[in-house]
Amino acid sequence: MSVPSTTRALVLGSKSPRQLGDQTIQYHSASVQDVPLPKAEVVVRILCAGFNHRELWIRKGLYPAIKEGSTMGADGCGIVVSGPEHLLNKRVVIVPMVGWQSHPRGPDGKWGIIGGVSYPTYGTLSEYVALDAKSVILAPEHMSDEEAGAWGVGAVTAWRAVVTKAQIEKGHNILITGIGGGVAMIALLFCLALGANVFVSSSNKQTIDWAVGLGAKGGVNYRDESWPKDLAALLKEHNLNGLDAIIDSAGGDLLNKTGKILNHGAKVVCYGMTASPSIPLAMPGVLKNIELLGSTMGSTAELKAATEFAAKHHLKPSVSTVLDGLENAEPGFELIQKGRESGKIVVRVAVKNGSKL
Repeated sequence: MSVPSTTRALVLGSKSPRQLGDQTIQYHSASVQDVPLPKAEVVVRILCAGFNHRELWIRKGLYPAIKEGSTMGADGCGIVVSGPEHLLNKRVVIVPMVGWQSHPRGPDGKWGIIGGVSYPTYGTLSEYVALDAKSVILAPEHMSDEEAGAWGVGAVTAWRAVVTKAQIEKGHNILITGIGGGVAMIALLFCLALGANVFVSSSNKQTIDWAVGLGAKGGVNYRDESWPKDLAALLKEHNLNGLDAIIDSAGGDLLNKTGKILNHGAKVVCYGMTASPSIPLAMPGVLKNIELLGSTMGSTAELKAATEFAAKHHLKPSVSTVLDGLENAEPGFELIQKGRESGKIVVRVAVKNGSKL
């Protein structure tokens, strides 16, 4: 097919006052516009694009290198309509970052997460995306378009935290905090498939029940002051001795609260700090050889490994809401703000046999 010279995309606009809950903040607008489609190795017609909390942070102005006029969205899947023979007409997942191919410790080039920022210059909430061939991987056949479109950011972040950093193995006892989040839900799938004994925390009983239904041993409500004791009781109930790792997205006084149930040499991996901008490590943790590890996104190699693992074990992200068309994307931001979704929010941009827009 011929490749268009422009594409319709959800573009980040200027800031103006907006009421969110009981606060009035400066909030970036977003609108569907025609934007130029540059020439590139590969052009992908987007089928589905997934939301992350990152998109809401960008609109709130709480993210680095925000650029008005940029296309939003970091997650997406689509069909290659122009590119090398081995990719042409294949369904692919968009790699949500650039500049990190395979180095185990961190980026090996100019690094950035796509969508809504000055670099890279493209995003997935668009009818078409033009990019390098190394910025796509084949989509797993067992996932729907919606699931593949919600896969990249959560999968690569969870894989690096669970496998590269925490080095989870069969029989390990694991706590995953904030299980309602997209990364945490995928981390749960990885840990269960690896044979770990998983416990979760959430403020929502339904979300804990969902995790238990998938195979978690149990969960605690992190709003209860007693949650560390409740977790210790759950471990005892299952005849398990302490925690070997924590996969955390909140930060805060985590080590002090869990110190008594952390095993010697336990790994605490933090991939976000939504509750507090620090995790204090005191001398008791040092004496127990606790490892506190930061983890951000991951490499293309790690995303490929995560996707191959998902295909082998038939793992897929949970999708709770599908919005039809770029022009109907605005409710996605509102749903993220409310924080009540138990799965990913996805925009269906096009169908396989033609665009809906």
